[in-house]
Amino acid sequence: MTLSVGKPAPDFTLPTDGGGEVTLSALKGKKVIVYFYPKDDTPGCTKEACGFRDALPDFSKADAEIIGVSKDSVAKHDKFKAKYELPFTLASDGDGTVCEAYGTWVEKSMYGRKYMGIDRATFLIDEKGLLQAEWRKVKVPGHVEAVLEAARGL
Repeated sequence: MTLSVGKPAPDFTLPTDGGGEVTLSALKGKKVIVYFYPKDDTPGCTKEACGFRDALPDFSKADAEIIGVSKDSVAKHDKFKAKYELPFTLASDGDGTVCEAYGTWVEKSMYGRKYMGIDRATFLIDEKGLLQAEWRKVKVPGHVEAVLEAARGL
């Protein structure tokens, strides 16, 4: 399945922090920001998560729900969430099927070594479950503001 703006976002059900689960289609009627990040408690991922945390009141005013997704375990998510007081859902995509569906599981390269990992990306899904915007190869500075602006515009 290829993602395209204006088409339905791939549905998913994933385990979340706190022993819960989240299903994208159950959030119809709200805007949903799904952001994929490589790893809990690493510098860029922490900065991005804290950016979403700090802007949550503004996202709430825009009637937007935030879901962070990585392949980390629910236990790691619980620690990360507690450490940084993250007030939104962190979902665990342990087998990578949701990362695959959204095209964020990619070959990366560091110091000449190739490996598979999550490409930082964010998706804005409207109240009907349709993909309205996507950000790929995200650079953290200014990203949260750009996503908020797009969510406000829907």
